[in-house]
Amino acid sequence: MGQIALDDVDRGILFLLQEDARNTTIAEIAEKVEVSNSTIRNRIERLEGRGIIEGYYPKIDYEQANYPLHVLFVCSAPADEREELALNALDCRGVVDVREMLTSRLNIFIEVVATNTRDLAEITSDLTSLGFEIESSEIVTNHYTRPWGEFEFEEAEE
Repeated sequence: MGQIALDDVDRGILFLLQEDARNTTIAEIAEKVEVSNSTIRNRIERLEGRGIIEGYYPKIDYEQANYPLHVLFVCSAPADEREELALNALDCRGVVDVREMLTSRLNIFIEVVATNTRDLAEITSDLTSLGFEIESSEIVTNHYTRPWGEFEFEEAEE
């Protein structure tokens, strides 16, 4: 499918969903972007259907969920195997996120959660057996996100 141009309504929807998709209602979005509820529903369906909205994901505090080890592995993989290895990594126990980098030797970032160091060692072994070379591992203490600024919109003044 070809790309579709986003208008102010689409951008407003995307901004508000990025801000808090779980707690933002169709009615709240409609009020803020000044269109009807049905327009918002139709637009969200269109954005999902065109692959612009790919899903809705909870932000999880793994430590609060009793998974105290939250680690980012910085890996390298052969460029011609990178995508396949990245997809295979998702099947490993403990892996919650895999990111492919376009260039550089350090071209795969793998985020994992574990309950203890033995668990983490098993995950490390699983990843290396897939063909990843783990260059470094970093303990994640916090992760911050914000809606992309290009989707920001001016709310109507009351």
